Amino acid sequence: MDTPTCYHCGDTCGNTTINYDDRSFCCNGCKTVYEIFSNNDLSYYYDLQSAAGTTPNEMEGKFDFLESEKIQEKLIEFNDNGLQIVNLQIPHIHCSSCIWILENLNRLAPGISSSQVDFPEKTVRVNYNSEKTPLKDVVLLLARIGYEPYISLKDFDNVKKIKDRSLIYKLGIAGFAFGNVMFLSFPEYFDVGEYWLEQFKVVFRWLMFAFSLPVVFYSGQDFFISAYKGLRSRFLNIDVPIALGILVLFIRSTVEIIFDWGSGFFDSLTGLVFFLLLGKFFQQKTYSYLSFERDYKSYFPIAITRITKENKEENVQVYDLEKGDRILIRSGEIIPVDAILMSGSAKIDYSFVTGESEPVHKNSGDKIFAGGKQLGSAIEIEAVKSVSQSYLTQLWSNAVFQEDKSSSFKTLTDRIGKRFTIAVLTIAFVSSAVWLFLDPGKIINVFTAVLIIACPCAIALAAPFTLGNMLRIFGRHKFYLKDTKSIEQLAQIDTGIFDKTGTITTAADSQVHYEGMELTLEEESLLKNTLRSSNHPLSRKLYELLADHDIITLTDYEEQLGQGITGTTVHDKIKIGSPSFVGSNLNNPTENTAVHISANDQYKGRYIFQNHYREGVEKIFKDMSTDMELAILSGDNDGERATLSKLLPKGTALYFNQKPENKLEFISRLQEQHKKVLMVGDGLNDAGALAQSDVGIAISENINVFSPACDGILDAKNFKHLYLYILASRKAIKIIKLSFLLSLMYNVVGLYFAVTGQLEPVIAAILMPLSSISIVAFTTVSTNLLGRKLDK
Repeated sequence: MDTPTCYHCGDTCGNTTINYDDRSFCCNGCKTVYEIFSNNDLSYYYDLQSAAGTTPNEMEGKFDFLESEKIQEKLIEFNDNGLQIVNLQIPHIHCSSCIWILENLNRLAPGISSSQVDFPEKTVRVNYNSEKTPLKDVVLLLARIGYEPYISLKDFDNVKKIKDRSLIYKLGIAGFAFGNVMFLSFPEYFDVGEYWLEQFKVVFRWLMFAFSLPVVFYSGQDFFISAYKGLRSRFLNIDVPIALGILVLFIRSTVEIIFDWGSGFFDSLTGLVFFLLLGKFFQQKTYSYLSFERDYKSYFPIAITRITKENKEENVQVYDLEKGDRILIRSGEIIPVDAILMSGSAKIDYSFVTGESEPVHKNSGDKIFAGGKQLGSAIEIEAVKSVSQSYLTQLWSNAVFQEDKSSSFKTLTDRIGKRFTIAVLTIAFVSSAVWLFLDPGKIINVFTAVLIIACPCAIALAAPFTLGNMLRIFGRHKFYLKDTKSIEQLAQIDTGIFDKTGTITTAADSQVHYEGMELTLEEESLLKNTLRSSNHPLSRKLYELLADHDIITLTDYEEQLGQGITGTTVHDKIKIGSPSFVGSNLNNPTENTAVHISANDQYKGRYIFQNHYREGVEKIFKDMSTDMELAILSGDNDGERATLSKLLPKGTALYFNQKPENKLEFISRLQEQHKKVLMVGDGLNDAGALAQSDVGIAISENINVFSPACDGILDAKNFKHLYLYILASRKAIKIIKLSFLLSLMYNVVGLYFAVTGQLEPVIAAILMPLSSISIVAFTTVSTNLLGRKLDK
């Protein structure tokens, strides 16, 4: 008697059959997984994909090496207080159900808090508590549910990715078969009546059938698999009409030669698959090139302060850091590399990495992991490895920062793709039904021609190529956006909100003078060392102006956003910030920005900054006011209201004395009025407002403050071009729409010939990839021309 099919893996791998819950399982591993899924309300897995992943094997003892701490250290990205993060290669990820189950691992093991799949790289990043679920148990769990990780320690530090050449093999086989089938079809084409050719027509037809078998079942298998997975998930993807066309052509052709009705459509069939794969190959090559070009990791604007052997501070780019370098980390800065704390007391916020907001305290000699943010005073660390910038950029797309604004936003392709596919299928079936009464012999020709000529591949290509190329162009101009969705959202902006200090003003060219009581040497030294820990633009400017003093260790450091900073030693305390923060009752506020000082609760005086506005501010606001509402949200007093009123266009709203929470609430109220809000800030006090806005852009002065809450980072030197970037985003969307229109025009013309039965499938098979190629060429050339305009 045949062994029943396993309910979990769909195989018959077991020598014995295990019956459980009225279902058959081939082994205890499959039964265990089913129990886990059932007990954790994950039985929907079997509706989505009955045999995702690979068949589980007995894994006992296979992963014992993961109990070694030395091996764990090589694999684990983050390890602190039992919380660990590991990124595992999963070769068998292949469909939506794989993603679904791998991102629900937290429901299968008590120690796993979250897991995130990177489908193109076929990896899963798992956050887990090693005390509840050790690394070995995480790997065993993955293996038992059919997703055994690929772990190779031999070349761990120099992993070479294996290139997937399957598309090339499939294209080669399809091309070889297409050429031979065309050659064998010549007698059918010309009907020469030659004796020997007529005698061997049947042989030629069966040879064509033989050549078509590897084309359909090997070269074309991806189209069938993709269509099947889409339909099983109740989703109409673009491979559904393609798979239907291939299947209908093959069945019809086979029936014709079996009953000797004709030679069939094997030439059209093999030609269709060949040209589809040729178009796919071109798309893959071009998109890989653009992906490399637009990779913002290559020029991601994060710098760091390195301490030289002469005990001097210098700004360097993060990828210039090497093992053994001594680094200064100020309050609010991201730690770019795994390191040892050398001096100071660290208070690390790892929420960027783990989502846990509780700060972790570290002392001298402790290990600190990349991705943490220092909350206390400045610390010095020593790098224990070189920087992995790709790891830093993962923070930008961390699930912690995926707010509703991203999930609720629907791209152009999302909105049109499904409707287009439904429309194509409707036209195909309706036109076939009409020809059933007019001329039944043309039904197959019409049906397949419609499916091929109206394939929405071109529409699916327009947005990725256009927006991907725009990311590359923006990056070249030192405007770094998180993803392509940010470009689409930027194009819809109708309201612009700007911070003042550090955003439209710059401390670099400001003139500073002091008013008040003279500071003692001890007070000035404490002031200098307190400012050393801060990243606020005014703090950095004042720090540079003050005379050099010996570095002292602060016993306490606190920074209150929008208010000021406090530095404390054993004997003294100093406050720097707003009048109310330092305890001043000053009755003569200056029109300029001022930083007030108090030492040991005694008001000392203030440093007055002669504000210097960035180049092009007046023109930017004038241009932007033509098609959007503008406002200034400043944490400073209204001393510069008159100056700003003259500088900015009439009607620009000015709001002063705004705390960080006030800015966030202001943007939220605008969004309730269905406004699309752009927030431009310095990335420090404005983190909440940047995250709340539809598009948040952080102006980067020293490029050493990283705010994952923002959607883009703009080099301060290019602030004057901000409006040009907004206009370029709008033009990029127009390019996509023109691409859709071009595709639609092509489809209208093609459909006319298809539904009237005048279009041969092989011609359609040639034209379809050519339409995709033309869309790619149009979007690439158009965006490059747009980029040249930005260069001027």
